[in-house]
Amino acid sequence: MAKGAGKKAAKAARDAANRLLADNRLARHQYEVLETLETGIELLGTEVKSVRAGQANLRDGFILIRQGEMQLHNVHISPHSHAGAYFNHEPLRVRRLLAHRREIDRLRVAVDQKGLTLIPLNLHLKGSWIKVTIGLGRGRKLHDKRHEEKRRQEAKEARAAISRY
Repeated sequence: MAKGAGKKAAKAARDAANRLLADNRLARHQYEVLETLETGIELLGTEVKSVRAGQANLRDGFILIRQGEMQLHNVHISPHSHAGAYFNHEPLRVRRLLAHRREIDRLRVAVDQKGLTLIPLNLHLKGSWIKVTIGLGRGRKLHDKRHEEKRRQEAKEARAAISRY
């Protein structure tokens, strides 16, 4: 056996255990993300199977803090294809996010006082657990979106020019 084969196998197993399941790319365009936090999510059995199959959509999702709990709203997880109608879940149900009390209180203060928003950024595996990365963000105005797009385009052109020479 080759000397580095064990390391490659371990890295492949680690990457499989930490893979991205769903991503909210539009959130980074619409919001300026100031801070991120990784939280757990409370899912039903058929929801877990659907998320692992890549059947989750975070595009319109948002997070509210009610009665000391973080709740994930408007995230669509498709019903599992191999389960009957009785055992399946509601696609748009409100799901509870799991975080420490101090983290929830700190986020509540930021949302209430500074007018910020909590948005889901991605769903990913961490070992065998499904985690949600949430972002604390400020909504961008149209001119901010245009400015950010222009900055990205200039950086892309600069990288291309450097790679040519």
